[in-house]
Amino acid sequence: MSDSRSSDHGVRDLLRELFPDTHRELFGDEAHPEAPPTLGLYPVADGRLALVHGDQLAEFSPLEPKGRNALHCDLCHYTRSRSEASVYRVRVGVRRTRYVTLCLGTEACQKRAGSRGLESLASRIFPLESSFADDH
Repeated sequence: MSDSRSSDHGVRDLLRELFPDTHRELFGDEAHPEAPPTLGLYPVADGRLALVHGDQLAEFSPLEPKGRNALHCDLCHYTRSRSEASVYRVRVGVRRTRYVTLCLGTEACQKRAGSRGLESLASRIFPLESSFADDH
């Protein structure tokens, strides 16, 4: 069975949250005050993940696996083998980095965690310091 979940978002929703000016150009000034802000963890290129919360975006970069011990996922709180989870680095400021362990099966992990788990993860990452993008 397939049912619609609040974490499923279309291209139009992502454009509205991440690129509001482009969304206005394409679709006009539609206001959706009743719609909740976009919240989700999405796979991107090279094994990286993007955490989107409203107009905020954080990029998670995977680290090389070291050791053989199992990992505990910070999102769904399941213990996984090294082949099922990875450690990711997230830059949250000029000199601040967070390390997060996440399952490699992103969609299933998000379903186990639910919206409360995603909110909790987002609260640990956001807000990002705005000045870190200008460092050299």
